[in-house]
Amino acid sequence: MTAFPNYQLGSFKFRPGRPHPFGATVVPDGINFSIFSCHATSCSLVLFKKGAEQPMVEIPFLESFRTGDVYAMTVIGLDPAEIEYGFRLDGPFEPTAGHRFDAQQILLDPYAKAIGGLDEWGQPGSRSGVYPYRARVYVDDFDWEGDQQLNIPLEDIVIYEMHVRGFTADCSAAAEAPGTFAAVIEKIPYLLDLGVNCIELMPVFEFDELDNDNADPETGEPLQNYWGYNPVGFFAPKAAYAAGTEPARELKQLVKACHQNGIEVWLDVVVNHTAEGNEDRPTISYRGIDNSIYYLLKPDGSYQNFSGTGNTFNCNHPIVRVVLLDCLRYWVSEFHIDGFRFDLAASMGRDHEGVPDPDPPLLEVLAYDPILAHTKLIAEAWDAGGLYQVGSFPAYGRWAEWNGRFRDDVRRFVKGDAGLVGAMAARIQGSPDIYADRGPRASVNFITAHDGFTLRDLVSYNEKHNLANGEDNRDGVDENYSWNSGGEGETDDVAINQLRERQMKNFLSILMVSQGVPMLLMGDETGQSKGGNNNSYCHDSPLNYFDWNRLRTQSSLYRFVRHLIEFRGAHPVLRRREYLNHQASANDNGQLCDSISFHGRQAWAPDWSSESRQLAALFCGSPARGEDLPQDTVYLIINAHWEAAGFELPRMPRTIAWHVAVNTSMPPPHDCYPPGAEIILEDQTTMLVGARSVAILVGR
Repeated sequence: MTAFPNYQLGSFKFRPGRPHPFGATVVPDGINFSIFSCHATSCSLVLFKKGAEQPMVEIPFLESFRTGDVYAMTVIGLDPAEIEYGFRLDGPFEPTAGHRFDAQQILLDPYAKAIGGLDEWGQPGSRSGVYPYRARVYVDDFDWEGDQQLNIPLEDIVIYEMHVRGFTADCSAAAEAPGTFAAVIEKIPYLLDLGVNCIELMPVFEFDELDNDNADPETGEPLQNYWGYNPVGFFAPKAAYAAGTEPARELKQLVKACHQNGIEVWLDVVVNHTAEGNEDRPTISYRGIDNSIYYLLKPDGSYQNFSGTGNTFNCNHPIVRVVLLDCLRYWVSEFHIDGFRFDLAASMGRDHEGVPDPDPPLLEVLAYDPILAHTKLIAEAWDAGGLYQVGSFPAYGRWAEWNGRFRDDVRRFVKGDAGLVGAMAARIQGSPDIYADRGPRASVNFITAHDGFTLRDLVSYNEKHNLANGEDNRDGVDENYSWNSGGEGETDDVAINQLRERQMKNFLSILMVSQGVPMLLMGDETGQSKGGNNNSYCHDSPLNYFDWNRLRTQSSLYRFVRHLIEFRGAHPVLRRREYLNHQASANDNGQLCDSISFHGRQAWAPDWSSESRQLAALFCGSPARGEDLPQDTVYLIINAHWEAAGFELPRMPRTIAWHVAVNTSMPPPHDCYPPGAEIILEDQTTMLVGARSVAILVGR
């Protein structure tokens, strides 16, 4: 039965709507529109025919349509596939009081599930019109066929950080629809072959890739905001990542296909700031709806900038918490997303004055929310305002962290810095000095990420080379803890290139053997370079694209990474929920179990001196319950010294012998062996480990 409309404007019939849910919701006889604003004095709904420059009608919300601070209206007979909509709000323009209402602006719905105007990558679209980014109505009719979150134990995860466009945009990908969600589906067999079981997608919330005022200093071509850390809307997937016209459907197809192949899908979410920037940037949505509610402001009404992009979202305001909780619930319930990595998450813990809150309401509510109960929550535990919370991020028993300490300490040790043996021992264990009460699963370990040098550049450059970004090399971090191995940049020197290859394998070996959750950056498995650019956010070019040809030209490195991931999966002792014991205990066979011990060139005698650059670790795990198998034993030897050295090996029971799984000083294919095919050491007492090399042994 259709309700009789109360009002009519021209040919449009409407009535008071329901204040919840927010946004646009299809109801039996039309579409319900609902929006919150505390300080607005009036609001109207602006309807467009899809793609039209000018609106076809503007319908004011009558005072009787307002419940509390929510304006709600149902418009009868609208076809959701044929319209776009926005809101116009009026109110005070008093910047010093935090209010920036402008009745001339048509504003994007914060809850828009689809956004028009950015449909094709790199094309201007309707950006210059009266309403650049247009809310569309999304109707969900996707058949999940019983799909749900995979819930892979966090300790068993191997993360692959991926840019959706960059993964398949290069012609070498030979994808049917390059740079799209659909193209990632085509490459699932590759991900399975590599061995990763989680892809972490860089931002897929709708963003504007043309939002960059800089130009390439050599070509004069405009640069882009390629990475996407400038969200236009929190609920809409990036339209230009769709091969067709339904980005939500195609992202769901990607998630469903990944789940069918045992791969989780995590999203890198940016909720700490928006694309509106500071007061000099265009008003898109939140600023015009209720600026003082949604943003952290200084006493003079200007914007706090803990994100480095001009504004900071007021995450712990009660209203804003509702928006962000609704957002994450939406991605989990409607898209079956398995986990979230939160960009600059430390800023999400700041109060309304920008001061770090020791008990941030948003972080707590996300940790305890029942819909997110099985969703992984990963914090980038710092922000651009200098707040660094690695190890002290408010975790509530749920949050894990990108471990920046792991990245920095391992980089410094492998390149040969002194005084780091103790720190390395902690990182290998899963950083108990940082996460003592949380366990090794709180540590997401990484050597490289999208932000910073690639693995190849880490061993090829001493300095960043960001001139192509159009900012006179001022952007990007200066402390990379990198070493060029004897020559800056590309070289034909055989010895330098061999050392670089070995150093990359050293980094990868330590990453995959350490306790915690390893993350691999897209392209590192084939040693891709960005020419020393450590902030390539603005380049939509082969600089950021995965070069599939390198699977052939760098097959030995790819093989090495595959075997390392396989090795990690074969050894439960490397994937612990709790920290291993330091006091070795013995099982019924007199073997050490559930323990980690540290060694040096002499077994059981680590060199903790400040000049030491050598460390070995013995991981001993109990056999699986009920299985008549030997204990799980792995021996890691790191020789970060510039000279080869002999290492005495811990004695094993007579029935067990040391076998070589990895030796980075050896040329391929003798640098690594697949699980079960490791070669036995002829000398079971001592092993010569090459200069700047890593060896991994298995007792079996």
